[in-house]
Amino acid sequence: MFKTGGGAAGQPGRMTTHTPAIAEISAHVIDCARPASLAEFYRSVLGGRITHSDDDSAYLDAGQAQLSFMRVEGHQAPAWPGGTKQAHLDLKVTDLETATKELLDLGATKPDFQPGAGEWIVLADPEGHVFCIAA
Repeated sequence: MFKTGGGAAGQPGRMTTHTPAIAEISAHVIDCARPASLAEFYRSVLGGRITHSDDDSAYLDAGQAQLSFMRVEGHQAPAWPGGTKQAHLDLKVTDLETATKELLDLGATKPDFQPGAGEWIVLADPEGHVFCIAA
C-alpha cells in the first residue's frame, strides 16, 4: 500500500529501469450487480461525471482515471480477508477519520479485519468491493 518503488517479482522495493509503454490504462473495470448505483457511489467519493449509464454498464470519468462498472449476472461480492479479492483501489484522503465517516455515510462498510496498524483503513463499497484509504 502506497509504496514507492517496486521491482521485479520477488524483489519488493527494488527499482527497475524505465521501459517504453506498449499501452496505457484507459479504465479500471469493476464487475458488479448494479452498475448505475455503484457508479454513483464512486462519483460521490471521487467526483467527476458519469458519462454513460444503462442496465448493463456505467462509466465514471473521475479526472485522473476512468472507472467502468459492468453488470455480471449473479455477481458475488469479494470476500475479505482472503477469498476471491483480486484487485482493489487505494485512495488518498486528507484526513483518515473524517473520510472514513463520510464514506460510511455514503454506504461503504468497514470490515472487522483491518491490517496496517492504523496507517490505512480498509472499507467496502456498497457491493462489497474492498478499497483502502490513507492520508
